[in-house]
Amino acid sequence: MSDTVRDASPSNGPAGINDPALLERRAFMKRLMIGSGAAAFAAMGAATLSTGMAWAADPSPSASASTPPSGGPPPGGGPANQSVTDDFFGLTADGYRIDDLFAVHSTGVSTAEVVAAATAFLAALDDTQKAAAQFDLRSIEWRQWSNVDSYVRNGVQLGEMTAAQKQAGLALVRSALSARGITLTDTIRRINGVAGRLIGSTVTFNEDYYFFTVMGNPSATEPWGFQFEGHHLVLNYFVLGDQVVTTPSFLGSEPTTVTDDQTGAELSVFGDFFDLAVTTINALTPAHAATAILTSDKTGDDNVAEAFKDNVEVSYAGVRADGFSTAEKRALLALIAHFLSVHDTGHAAVKLAEVTRHIDDTYFAWKGATTDDAVFWLRVQSPVIYIEFDCETPGPLGSIYGAGGPGGGSKGTPSRQHVHCVIRTPNGNDYGKELLHMHYATAPHHRH
Repeated sequence: MSDTVRDASPSNGPAGINDPALLERRAFMKRLMIGSGAAAFAAMGAATLSTGMAWAADPSPSASASTPPSGGPPPGGGPANQSVTDDFFGLTADGYRIDDLFAVHSTGVSTAEVVAAATAFLAALDDTQKAAAQFDLRSIEWRQWSNVDSYVRNGVQLGEMTAAQKQAGLALVRSALSARGITLTDTIRRINGVAGRLIGSTVTFNEDYYFFTVMGNPSATEPWGFQFEGHHLVLNYFVLGDQVVTTPSFLGSEPTTVTDDQTGAELSVFGDFFDLAVTTINALTPAHAATAILTSDKTGDDNVAEAFKDNVEVSYAGVRADGFSTAEKRALLALIAHFLSVHDTGHAAVKLAEVTRHIDDTYFAWKGATTDDAVFWLRVQSPVIYIEFDCETPGPLGSIYGAGGPGGGSKGTPSRQHVHCVIRTPNGNDYGKELLHMHYATAPHHRH
């Protein structure tokens, strides 16, 4: 089955933040940089599906298709800054968005902790920092994230905060994550710092070169969100009542295993992802595995939905799960659960319930070998989830592990020592945009 990708993205036009012309020039330069081969993205994980698990209730409306928007503000009023929403369409399989997949509803999972943490974080900033960190909810800033540090990021930098501010910022990030997610993201940042010291480049390759932005005002009832971004770690977190959308998310690392030059401790990430991915592909019947495996050769970097690819069109590829046995479906759902469970356990379960309802419309694709030490790429794609996990070619930190590093990695060969993973919500709900649209269209206090 072919693996077809077409970038149908409209231009990231100017938004109503600061100088529109300056923002458009900046957006163009970022897109040019990414198109020229800059790296991006990474991985997530944790949790295993168990039989008999009770999923959170969530409405499952009927689905229909829509074509890309022709412009103009959506019904229902809302903020005046509409340009990003109008330009955004979302990742699709065929250029047509499936409508009515998502609904504003109560999940029964509290967001009180993250609301309190965001409120405390903003209160800890001085006026200048707060002005730099806080953006309109519909700001283009949501979409101006990347894995690479080759441009000036907006927001406030972790490394330029006081100890109290840094503590408040990390408390915000951790309030959105599970215990495993906290460990993973902390270790990613630590490895970034070690790597920077080992190659003698610590200005951006360090543990604290990560930036916070807050969109809107933290609220228990009104929509808002935050973003935390830097090298190999990007978290987008949209909140509406007790609903959250945690995509796009990106986690990664280069290297994935390294000895801390200061403490002597071994730092390692993604080993559990490697193991579970290989277990999943080998859980399929020979016929299903043959359809899932697009090629047994892994020769380059294969992710296609990283930074500035919000509207990319990615055709379904691999094997469709509608023909899977119960055991095969359980294995695939366990893999998906592992990626989702980076985030807090309650909302990860809500998302997994949504994914489970669409399991028969889910495709699983693979490139590479299937041995225990395989270097591979995988994709999981359905109407409501998109996951890419890639063993990448050596990047700027490749000299640390070289040809003798675990997993290979010399002369452009993909390696387990460099990983990128991206998770998205297809059909228009990255950044919670579909929920936000529905909120402004239906909430009585927003209708005019």
